[in-house]
Amino acid sequence: MNPFEIVVPIVALVMLSTVLKTWIKYRATGHAGPDPEAAILRDEVKKLRDRVAVLERIATDKENLLEQEIERLRDR
Repeated sequence: MNPFEIVVPIVALVMLSTVLKTWIKYRATGHAGPDPEAAILRDEVKKLRDRVAVLERIATDKENLLEQEIERLRDR
């Protein structure tokens, strides 16, 4: 038997199993693409983290820097 006659069925089996695993995963999750709500929530979390970082900076600054930061935020 020629070595290529053995390789072709093996490659075909690997490809078929990969396609079947992908199809089963697709059926189990019910969708193929990313969840649009997850992207919205990620953006919201990023905004909240930015706000918390600003509040932490304000809380840890010295008194005179605190006044300046509040005024800068009011000007936005």
